[in-house]
Amino acid sequence: MTKADLVEKVTQLGDLTRKDGEVIVETIFDSVIAALQSGDKIEIRGFGSFRIRERNPRIGRNPKTGDRVDVPAKRVPYFKPSKELRDLVNPEEASTN
Repeated sequence: MTKADLVEKVTQLGDLTRKDGEVIVETIFDSVIAALQSGDKIEIRGFGSFRIRERNPRIGRNPKTGDRVDVPAKRVPYFKPSKELRDLVNPEEASTN
């Protein structure tokens, strides 16, 4: 599913124009990005949570030349699905538990 597909779904749910759907989807994405940039955790019940994970600096290798490369520390977004979402994606596992 692309962002355009998501906008289309939102506009079909109500009496909205495509522009209104784009504004809604963009606002949600911008809010998630802003919260992660400020270090906040986002939790959407029944869907999952987004947070930032810190990666330590490390020594990597250039796969072409084999040279050592210093990889700096960085922050990366991380998504953890909720149990409900995992069960919906894997219904056969949910019924065995």
